[in-house]
Amino acid sequence: MLLAIDIGNTSIHFGVFAKDKLKGEWRITTTPHKTSDEYGMTIKEFLRIGRLDARKIEGAVLCSVVPILTPAFSEAAMKYFHCKPLVVSFETKTGLKILYDPPRDVGSDRIANAVAAHHRYGEAVIIVDFGTATTFDILSQKGEYVGGIITPGLMISAEALFARAAKLSEVELTRPKTLIGQDTVSSVQSGLIFGYTAMVDGMVERIRQEMGGRFRVVATGGLANIIVPQSKTIEETRPFLTLEGLNLLYQKNKDVIN
Repeated sequence: MLLAIDIGNTSIHFGVFAKDKLKGEWRITTTPHKTSDEYGMTIKEFLRIGRLDARKIEGAVLCSVVPILTPAFSEAAMKYFHCKPLVVSFETKTGLKILYDPPRDVGSDRIANAVAAHHRYGEAVIIVDFGTATTFDILSQKGEYVGGIITPGLMISAEALFARAAKLSEVELTRPKTLIGQDTVSSVQSGLIFGYTAMVDGMVERIRQEMGGRFRVVATGGLANIIVPQSKTIEETRPFLTLEGLNLLYQKNKDVIN
């Protein structure tokens, strides 16, 4: 079995694959100052609860946008699962042509998303990843990573609003009944949910206009379920896209892991 780990700024998403089948997946809060032992034991406990035998882990792969945690998870993989992990970077063999300048600036999670989307669809794709930041990644039909867009995530936008507006209190991030709010809570909810959805749909349309041609639009990330139901442009949600990409990257590179 393969242990795949996606280390994000807000949460860490990890799962176990048996061949190409995802047998289980979990999310935990990102805590930069935890040790490799704490993370290693946490993962083992989740596997135990999921009735997966940690002794059957034969490989590990990870992507990380939190550099301070990369060594901790590498050490945890070696100590608790007895395998050196593949740490995804721009130098990892992907099968894609990365046109970003410089290539090293592409986040490893975005690389994993792109590899999974190209493998699954084999056509031009816009990937919208709803995480701490909301990112748009553009793939050509030829398998070129054309580039992308980075915007503040939905939670960041909400937190900034509540922090800077003294008379506004935090609200639940759910769709209000009407676009035009009848009270402060529904007004804020409308601005966050419908306003953010309009930004996403508007960006997708601008990408299509600039690039030309037909693009499939796919969403992923922990906050996708809040925005996707309101969107007119997102066609499909793949909640495990990053993990799927990590699995594919491991298969492409396992022969070169020292």
